[in-house]
Amino acid sequence: MGIAERKLKEKQEMHKRILNGARKIFLEKGYEKTSMRNIAAEINYSQGSLYFYFKDKSEIFHELHKEGFRLLLNQLKVLDKVGDPFERLKASGRVFIQFAQDNKDYYNLMFIVDEPVKDSLSEGFQIAEEAIKYMQGMVQECQQKGKFVDMDTEYFTFLIISVVHGICALFCKHRNTSFVGKTNEELMQNGYESFVALLEKS
Repeated sequence: MGIAERKLKEKQEMHKRILNGARKIFLEKGYEKTSMRNIAAEINYSQGSLYFYFKDKSEIFHELHKEGFRLLLNQLKVLDKVGDPFERLKASGRVFIQFAQDNKDYYNLMFIVDEPVKDSLSEGFQIAEEAIKYMQGMVQECQQKGKFVDMDTEYFTFLIISVVHGICALFCKHRNTSFVGKTNEELMQNGYESFVALLEKS
């Protein structure tokens, strides 16, 4: 391995190390109480050196946010091979729920950890909009096939995302304990399938 390749590899490894440390701090402290100082302390690195990789904590947060959505979108796009848009739409909810179960840290950062709005909509969250448009596209395809024709596309997409997100958020924030005798997996799976049953009747 040449010097340039080694330096590039070291830079990539440090970049990943910073993100891994920051993910832990954001989840423990929340956005407001997270600082470049305590991210640096988490990975035993100097605070000043972090600025060679990220300009501030907001940029780190957005990078983590985008990583999570890239992972989610990649899993959703596996369903592109499913020809029937309604079957694809139903399967997308299952993928979404499985993603939350397998990637709770990412899910919390993507949907639950608060961050001041500032310029995030224009800089760091375009990929979130891409995920929404992907879901909306499936709804439109369903409507073209005669499903949900009386529904407004955007509002109906919002409803579906809200239902699935609600299932995932209750799981991620440990709010399922009131349902005594039911496991998280039972509640999430059967709760979603109950929603699917309503969609199939519409």
